[in-house]
Amino acid sequence: MADWLKNNKKRTKGERQTDGLATFSYLCILNSQDVKIIEVLRALERFAPLPLQESFDNAGLQTGLTETEVSGALLCLDVTEAVVAEAVATGCNLIVSHHPLIFHPLRHISGGNDVQRAVMMAIKNDIAVVSMHTNMDNARGGVNFKIADKMGLEKCVFFGERKCATAIDGTEVQGGNGVIGSLAKPMAADDFIKMLKSQFDVECVQANQLLRRKIERVAVCGGAGSFLLGDAIKAGADAFVTGEMHYHEYFGHEQEIQIAVIGHFQSEQYTNEIFREIIEKECPGVKTLLTKTCTNPILYL
Repeated sequence: MADWLKNNKKRTKGERQTDGLATFSYLCILNSQDVKIIEVLRALERFAPLPLQESFDNAGLQTGLTETEVSGALLCLDVTEAVVAEAVATGCNLIVSHHPLIFHPLRHISGGNDVQRAVMMAIKNDIAVVSMHTNMDNARGGVNFKIADKMGLEKCVFFGERKCATAIDGTEVQGGNGVIGSLAKPMAADDFIKMLKSQFDVECVQANQLLRRKIERVAVCGGAGSFLLGDAIKAGADAFVTGEMHYHEYFGHEQEIQIAVIGHFQSEQYTNEIFREIIEKECPGVKTLLTKTCTNPILYL
């Protein structure tokens, strides 16, 4: 580094300006080598503190050592063997996922199922896995806000159960189960469904009877959010968008609220963008890659 700076001083002003991009890239590489996994983890937890997660959840560090320097972060929704292999192939020693790799306790790790094999593969290749699940769902600017942003919703606020947590830096962070906001221009129900199919690349939207009034106020909960349907109605939503609902939950809401279920994977697919924004802002220079592996196990035939 010292030799590089010494040689750079001998260059003309014009040469230094021409070489500016290469210099910036070189410094970014140096910066990424100085950043440890624990720093990325702390940045994510400042944004979405672990206490915001639901009681059933297992967000946070899943595998690996955190004092290791980051070679790159692969960002994904689910951690599978294919995703771990992608991390190895791309030189990333950190995987940041939305869904926890270890959701249910493991009594043994012997390669007996896909989770055990992914854990073994990550450990064997010195890859740390960090998951930001319902804490990222519940955080301001988190998963539900990203969904609302993709729909163009304005004046978004929390609805449902409100939460408050203390981040690792001592600041208070507000959260909530769902987000509700307004479309810039009211839409007919069929146009609203078409918009969802386009924005979320959805082949099929499961909906109840199409609403005969215009849709303006929209409530959102990514993933399995049917538990918030009643809260969405109480909040005055014209439509409720989520990733999963059970058959019997569609009954009894005709012309009361437009239910639109777009798929669990589809509703949370842009979570990677949140991870990238946080890491690029808080840990500049760290290489971030959005996974190219589609982990959605559901086929639409």
